[in-house]
Parts: sequence; structure tokens; C-alpha cells
Amino acid sequence: MAYSEILANRIRKALAHLPNIEEKKMFGSLAFMVNGKMCLTAGPQRIMCRIDPALHELQLQKDGCTKVVMGGREYRGYIHIKEGNLEKEKDFEHWIKLALDYNKQLTKC
Repeated sequence: MAYSEILANRIRKALAHLPNIEEKKMFGSLAFMVNGKMCLTAGPQRIMCRIDPALHELQLQKDGCTKVVMGGREYRGYIHIKEGNLEKEKDFEHWIKLALDYNKQLTKC
């Protein structure tokens, strides 16, 4: 299944003010790299956010959130959010902010 162009466009718009944004097709999704690090993806009917692993369990408690699991392995700090839970702009912005905040931490290393 292809990624959602609607979600991809929303992410593009949210990141438009930033330099060093690159898009890459990966795993059936469109990944948004910020400063060379995977930050967000637009997938089929969901986004994936890379967030601070220390916030992982707390954020999973939000509606529409699931762990990212690939090849039977859970990826701490990576969370899928269903498209239906991103309809309100404040909810969408919450995830964008968490992903960008963690990206800033990664680029300081």
C-alpha cells in the first residue's frame, strides 16, 4: 500500500520553514529526513514519529498510537499515529513538535 499524499503534504508544510529536509521512499512510506536523521514518515493512513525514547511509553497512551514493530522487533522511540487521530491541527502539531525536538537532540551529538 502506498503512503498517503495528504499526510505527506501536511508534513511538508509543517517542515517547510526548516533547512536540510530530504525526502526518501522507504518501507512503503515517505521518510522525512531532518539534518540527515529520520524524523517523520507518511505511511498508508498513518504517520510515524521518531521521538525521545524516554517519552515512548507516555505517548503510546494517546489514542491511535501504536509501537513500531519491524521484523518482530519493537523500536523504542518510534510511534505510529493513525490518520484519524491527526485531524485536529493541534494533535498533528503535537507530533511534529515531539519529532523535531528529538531531532535537535540527535544533531547535537
